[in-house]
Amino acid sequence: MFFQATIQVPTDGRGTYEISRQIQEQVRLSGIGQGLCHVFVQHTSASLMLCENADPLVRRDLEAFMQRIAPDSGRDYEHSMEGPDDMPAHIRSVLTNMDLTVPVSGGRCALGTWQGIYLWEHRHSGHRRQVMITIQGQ
Repeated sequence: MFFQATIQVPTDGRGTYEISRQIQEQVRLSGIGQGLCHVFVQHTSASLMLCENADPLVRRDLEAFMQRIAPDSGRDYEHSMEGPDDMPAHIRSVLTNMDLTVPVSGGRCALGTWQGIYLWEHRHSGHRRQVMITIQGQ
């Protein structure tokens, strides 16, 4: 069996947004009990991550790390058509993941106890991000 859906994820600007529930809902709707769930963000300035979901300090530390390696104040960036946070957002998305694949077992994504699926918005302003979910299995 094969199932595909696209969800909209509104963001308020740079930060992480847990989307585990929305993805689990799509797996449920697919009727697939065993297989794989592929998640893909259709943007070049946002990414996806499978991350600790109990302590928000983990995500804050990741943001601080990313700010050190892809700072908004990068003077060496040539691309700046959409503002000073645009090129750093592209760098961040290339260094992270634009897609994830998670096993499906028992009709649910087989996430670990402390795992959550997050959309990581890399731009300062809010956006409406599209996330495509493809589930294959039986």
